[in-house]
Amino acid sequence: MTTPQQIQPAQHGTTTSSSGTCRLFAVRHGTTTMNVENRYRGRCDVPLDAQGYQDAVDAARQLSGAGLTAVYCGPLRRTIATAQIIADEARVPDLRILHGLNNVDYGAWEAMTSGEAAMYDPEAFELYRTSPSRAACPMGERLSDAQARMIDAIRLIGSRHAGEIVAAVTHAVMIRLAVARLTGIEGEEWRIPVGRGSLTEFRVEDGEISIAELPEGDDVD
Repeated sequence: MTTPQQIQPAQHGTTTSSSGTCRLFAVRHGTTTMNVENRYRGRCDVPLDAQGYQDAVDAARQLSGAGLTAVYCGPLRRTIATAQIIADEARVPDLRILHGLNNVDYGAWEAMTSGEAAMYDPEAFELYRTSPSRAACPMGERLSDAQARMIDAIRLIGSRHAGEIVAAVTHAVMIRLAVARLTGIEGEEWRIPVGRGSLTEFRVEDGEISIAELPEGDDVD
């Protein structure tokens, strides 16, 4: 089983992809006030703050020479705003909203800090930290269900854009869940750092997904 430490980074500068391979850059949206407060955002529709717009600009600059042909995003304002900046920089005329990229529904935990979530339901919180295959948010979504829809979203985008290079703006936990599925990571190690505005490169060919590059950053909230 491949682990993140064995994955070799790819270069952002190339504008080509092998004939049947879709290169998909999953972008974490920029900062919001709830990120700063370390609260679970979930489906809360909070906008980017000033730093969040800068995060989006930085991501757009990293992708400016990649030759993007499409930009996807989840339905929340913070992903749409980040995606629009990336699309404008890449001169992609339209955003494509894909609900499979939406954040985990944290249910009762939404807007809580991790400490508050742990007090609310200690057993569920311990599973959340250590076992994405078994965890469920109280009155919210099972992580395995969120993981499945993220993998389905990546596979769908890959099927639509064989041989192309695309971006998909989503959320940190969704990127972590995809990486966990593809690497078989379990335990606390599944919560890899995903910086705000960072890029994770997946490659999709004939329905098979691989990881080409893990995200940078030290954010594990």
